[in-house]
Amino acid sequence: MMKRAIHGFLLHGNAVKSSVLRHARIGNPVLQPLIFSRHESVSSARIEEHGFESTTIADILKAKGKAADGSWLWCTTDDTVYDAVKSMTQHNVGALVVVKPGEQKSIGGIITERDYLRKIIVQGRSSKSTKVGDIMTEENKLITVTPDTKVLRAMQLMTENRIRHIPVIDDKDMIGMVSIGDVVRAVVSEHREELNRLNAFIQGGY
Repeated sequence: MMKRAIHGFLLHGNAVKSSVLRHARIGNPVLQPLIFSRHESVSSARIEEHGFESTTIADILKAKGKAADGSWLWCTTDDTVYDAVKSMTQHNVGALVVVKPGEQKSIGGIITERDYLRKIIVQGRSSKSTKVGDIMTEENKLITVTPDTKVLRAMQLMTENRIRHIPVIDDKDMIGMVSIGDVVRAVVSEHREELNRLNAFIQGGY
């Protein structure tokens, strides 16, 4: 469902952009040669440079500011699942980074709400007696991104692997985490800015 929704959103965004350009050609036939020659030589270059195709994970973390630190709250492998879920609830997040006791900079895995539902609730296990390390997704199975990863690539990884959180790793150190919500908001924002640039171009803003 999430994959179809995001795919539909991207198709819709391209359709809107095409509609704007088509409107300019139909509504301003006299200006058509000027508009499209300028679009090819100037506008396309600017959109490619500033549009969502070039937005990176680093841009998302920068936009989140101080919240980027709080969005990847961590727990240890020795913590109980109960304490981990309690922390998620208190901080309104859907996943926690898991580290080994005393090694906060080295990621050991990730625990998510889905892990809790599938491995504790469905299996009838006790969250107060089960350790996080027993149900987490381990480091060697983690899907991660770097600050330089393009947002659209992160979205592709999330939809293909049906995950909603991706740790951001730089030189093997954990520097943050992005969620599917962060990624979608970034794409929506860039689509909006791209359409604004197109409208400004059509109206003579460039």
